[in-house]
Amino acid sequence: MNGRRHRGPGIGGIAAVGVLGWLLVVAVPVYAVVVASLRRREDYLDVGPLSLPERLTPENYLDALRSGFLGYLMNSAVVAAAVVALVLALAVPAAYAVVRSGTRLSAHAFRLFLLGLAIPAQAVIVPVFLLISQLRLYDTLLAVVLPTAAFCLPVCVLILTAAMRDVPEEMYEAMALDGSGPARTLVRLVLPLTRHGTSTAAVYAALQAWNGFLFPLVLTQSESRRVLPLGLYDFQDEFGTDVPGLLAAVVLSLLPALVACLFARRAVVAGLAGGGGR
Repeated sequence: MNGRRHRGPGIGGIAAVGVLGWLLVVAVPVYAVVVASLRRREDYLDVGPLSLPERLTPENYLDALRSGFLGYLMNSAVVAAAVVALVLALAVPAAYAVVRSGTRLSAHAFRLFLLGLAIPAQAVIVPVFLLISQLRLYDTLLAVVLPTAAFCLPVCVLILTAAMRDVPEEMYEAMALDGSGPARTLVRLVLPLTRHGTSTAAVYAALQAWNGFLFPLVLTQSESRRVLPLGLYDFQDEFGTDVPGLLAAVVLSLLPALVACLFARRAVVAGLAGGGGR
């Protein structure tokens, strides 16, 4: 005997099967979407979405770019950037107050933020529409930014609160002995140590804004205010749907979010794993 502890022959095999199954679940839809987006509409209807490609064409991507895609992309980028900036500007001081103030008011405010996790956007879309109309913001990008940021705040405050609670108490005391006030402590101590949690909150807010459909559908009307999820309607008419063109637009719309996730992957994983304060 070599003295090594026997782990059991089935554990590695089960893990390998699980990983292979997960890869198939992810890879097959990605293959179907990418290949179908490179086919002509006639070929897609004749051979089906999962058949091996014979002729590939970039025409679907060129058609998507010619159909106003860049305008929709710019609107989505403006909405996502504004939502991220607004969410971080509100969520960071709110989470800091919840963690450091210790008052009953901050505890009640934190419970209100948590209550927001249980309220779906569909349940309040009529009051939101009336409020946006009263503010004369209907059919503007700001009408999409405000409710989207509001619905991102509960999750982002929860993430940032957990990250800030990981900051050691001794560091807060050291900053206080150094004469730092709350604002300086937040900027010089808390933000650098919770950068992973902040990145996670920013990525979450950006994805919610980028993929948002309900608020742009209800709160905007003109084509110049259309964002990417609504732009996918251009590939559908009364006689059917241009599936290859639609999938090409889907691929193009996913690329910016995919690139952002790849660059922020380590920070997001660290933030979700509870390492935001380390």
